[in-house]
Amino acid sequence: MVRTIRPATAKQARPWRKAPATKTIIQPPRPKGELIWAHATSTERYLALSDLGQRLKTMRPDLSVMITFEPELCGLRVPDGCDLAVGELPPDQPTEVRAFLNHWQPDICLWTGGHLRPVLMRNCNERGINALLIDIDADELPARKRRWLPDQSRKLMENFTAILTSSPAALSQLRRSGVASEKLTQTSRLRISATPSAYHEDELSRMQGVLGSRQVWLAAHTRIDEIDTIVGAHRSALRLLHRLLLVLSVETYSDLDTARDQLKDIGLRCADWEAGEDPDDNTQVLLTCDEDLGLWCRVAPLSLLAGTLVKDASGHNPMDTAALGSAILHGPHVGSHAPLYQRLTEAGAALKVNGKDELTVQIIQLSAPDKAAEMAVAGWQVVTEGAELTDQLLDRIQDVLDLREKHHATT
Repeated sequence: MVRTIRPATAKQARPWRKAPATKTIIQPPRPKGELIWAHATSTERYLALSDLGQRLKTMRPDLSVMITFEPELCGLRVPDGCDLAVGELPPDQPTEVRAFLNHWQPDICLWTGGHLRPVLMRNCNERGINALLIDIDADELPARKRRWLPDQSRKLMENFTAILTSSPAALSQLRRSGVASEKLTQTSRLRISATPSAYHEDELSRMQGVLGSRQVWLAAHTRIDEIDTIVGAHRSALRLLHRLLLVLSVETYSDLDTARDQLKDIGLRCADWEAGEDPDDNTQVLLTCDEDLGLWCRVAPLSLLAGTLVKDASGHNPMDTAALGSAILHGPHVGSHAPLYQRLTEAGAALKVNGKDELTVQIIQLSAPDKAAEMAVAGWQVVTEGAELTDQLLDRIQDVLDLREKHHATT
């Protein structure tokens, strides 16, 4: 029996579907001059890229840094080293990718970790945009979809000017894929580095002479709503450590007057550094402001990083304090800096305290110089962990930008 295939009626025919209109995204204007585009795939990489940008901007004041990131990082605040936080990238489709690159025209792309985008990477390569793949692990490399399909990872990876990884497994996998060996470098992990606050060496020598052998601890970045907790813990510690001095550093100058009012009725002998007063043998609390943290972090072997004790606090980068040889205490509310505090805690360089009583206990226990010194050494090791890669990136990026500048000057 022969079946007759009937033509579809108008009702049966599949209607022509109009392509959905492309959503127009209004982008901020591209900054003038050199532009580095960095892409973050984790919170710690986001912070490290921003720190790297801040260092580059001190070397090249006209440089701008733009950062994009994966969707799960959308809640992070824009850090100091970043001029533009554009947010999520457009879909990895030719039209959207071309529009993105046409608008921003980056001089360099710094891509951290995985979530690689073949269309975007290919377009960067075709446009002569130097793209560096940084800090990628073996489990972030693109997987082969089927054994019987060609391995596309080499083609994707060849779009990068250089690939820097701390993972021997990732390095081995890239070599097996056929990636050119001159593109591959094994280095340290991408970590946020430290930029310790400046200080006057004469002032440090003078204060060390004034304080002598007195035990000193610092409360840095103190908010007004944390003063009662900090001073309460200090008062309790004084029962055992009679010569203990608290350096209370408030976060902003605008808080100084309020802090002075709160300290008037606490029953402790206070000196006001910002009013020109030096501590003497009887001073129990020295009031100052964060502008002089470079001095006090070097004086105090123990530092509480405040701005972490109350719920709406956002915390502060602990690496600068760790770099200055201070053991670190902090509250539970560290915000986006949680990965940094976690690394310091795992290394034995930081401790979390919940409230006045726990803070008191740790102040007393860490008053023993050997215990604070052990934590300080551990903190220094964490700080220096990522210095190798940071230095390499700074040199490589400077070289690339210099070459591009010379090329543009001759064309």
